[in-house]
Amino acid sequence: MPDLDALKKDLEGIAIEDNPALVRQKSRDFYWYSPVLKDQLDKVVGDMVVTPKDEAEVIRVLKAAYAHGVPVTARGGGTGNYGQCMPLSGGIILNMLQMNAIKEIAPGRVLAQAGIITADLDRICKEKSGQELRFHPSTTGTATLGGFVAGGSGGVGSIHWGGLRELGNILKLRIVTMEAEPRVIELEGWDLHKVSHAYGTNGIITEVEMPLAPAYDWVDVIVGYDDYMDAVRFADNLAQRDGVLLKELAVINAPAPFDYFTRHRPFLKEGQAIVVLMVAPHSMGPLEAFIAQRKGDLRFRSDKVESMKGIPHAYELAWNHTTLRALKLDTNITYLQVQYGSPDHVAKVELMEKLTGADMIGHLEFMRFNGTIQCAGLPLVRYTTPEKLEALIRLHEENGCPIFNPHRYTLEEGGMKQTDTVQLAFKQETDPKGLLNPGKMIAWENPDFDFTAGKNYLFPGLAALEG
Repeated sequence: MPDLDALKKDLEGIAIEDNPALVRQKSRDFYWYSPVLKDQLDKVVGDMVVTPKDEAEVIRVLKAAYAHGVPVTARGGGTGNYGQCMPLSGGIILNMLQMNAIKEIAPGRVLAQAGIITADLDRICKEKSGQELRFHPSTTGTATLGGFVAGGSGGVGSIHWGGLRELGNILKLRIVTMEAEPRVIELEGWDLHKVSHAYGTNGIITEVEMPLAPAYDWVDVIVGYDDYMDAVRFADNLAQRDGVLLKELAVINAPAPFDYFTRHRPFLKEGQAIVVLMVAPHSMGPLEAFIAQRKGDLRFRSDKVESMKGIPHAYELAWNHTTLRALKLDTNITYLQVQYGSPDHVAKVELMEKLTGADMIGHLEFMRFNGTIQCAGLPLVRYTTPEKLEALIRLHEENGCPIFNPHRYTLEEGGMKQTDTVQLAFKQETDPKGLLNPGKMIAWENPDFDFTAGKNYLFPGLAALEG
C-alpha cells in the first residue's frame, strides 16, 4: 500500500483535502444517469483531493505520485456522464478548478488554463472581443474547458462546426506527463487526437487553445409538430439551409417536452414533438419564412417574451440536459447514444422509431460530421432491466445504428469497440506505470480483451470493491 502520509508531506504547500465527505463528493460525476453504472461505481472513492494553482504544482503532484505509486485522476467540473473522472483505484483526485486563467484572446482564438468554466470563458471573450467559443457543452455553467476536451465529443454549436475531433476545432493542448521527471508537451494538428476524448489517461491537460467565432445574442426558438417524423424532416431540411445561422438544432418527441420541461410548459402543447433551436438574430426572418412554409407551430421565441427570468436557455433543454430534466421527475429514465449515419439518417430514425415503440422517447441532435449533416440520438429509455437495455442496443446495431454505450466507463466500450492504438502508444510513452485514471483504457489494462465476445469489461479494482 502506498504511504499516503509520506505523499502528503512531499506535497506540502499545495492545497489538499482529505475530509471523507468532501473526497466522496469529488469522486463522483453524473454516472448515475446510468442505472448500470450506478450499481458498478457507487462505492468508488479517492483518498484525497489535491488542488494545484498552476502548472508547476501539477508537475510536483505528478512527480510525487509517481514516486509513491499513487494513481491520479484529473477532475474538472465533474459533469461527465459515464464515470470519466471517477477514481477507480482511489488515490489523488486532481481538482483543476483553480487553474482558470485566460492567457490570451486574439482574433479567432483563445488560450486558457484547463480549469476555466466554459461559460465564464465565453462571457469574458464576448465582453473583451465580441467572440465566443464555437461550441460548448449543455453543462457550460459548471463544465471546464479541459474536461470538455478530455471527455466530450461535441455539443451546442456542432450543427455548424462539427465535433471536437474535427481538425481545427481544437488548436493546441499543453499537457504534463506522469513520469519520474514529468515533461511538458504541446500538441497540435493530428497529434491532438492522442489526448482529446482520452479521459485524462495519458496526460494532464493544463492549457487549451480553442478557435473562436463571432458572438451573437442567440434567439431561443421552439417549433411544435403533432407528428415526430414531421419535426425530424423539418429539422433535417433546415440543417441544410446554409444561409440560416444556427447554434443548436434538436428534436424531442412527445411526451418529454410537456412532461419534463416544466418552465416552458406554458408555451408548449401537450402531445407535440418539438424542435429546439438557437438562431442568430439576423436569421430570424428567414427562419420564420421557413417555419411557415413547413407548416410548423412557432411556440416560443426568447426575443418576444417579457422576461427570460426563470426560463432555461434552449441548450439546457438539449443534449444530456434533456435526460437530466426527465430524471428529475422520473427516476426510471435513462438514455442511449445512437449514431444515425448520413445520407439515410432520417430513414434510420423512422425505422428505429417504429421498432422501439414505447420503450424509447426520441431525442435527436443534428450536427455536421465530416462536412455533411447527420443526427445523433440521445433517446430517453424507460429502464426495466439490464437485459432489456442490452436488447435495445442490439436492435439498433443490427439495423445499422451504432451505439456509443453510455452504460460503460471505458473508452473502448463507450463506442469504439476496438483499441485506439494512437492513444495507447501515447499512454505507454507518457504514463509508463499506468497511474493516470486507471481502469478507463481496456487496451492498457487487458490487451487481450475480446471486444467481439459481448462481455462487459470490469476493472479489477472494481471487482475488489464489489467483493
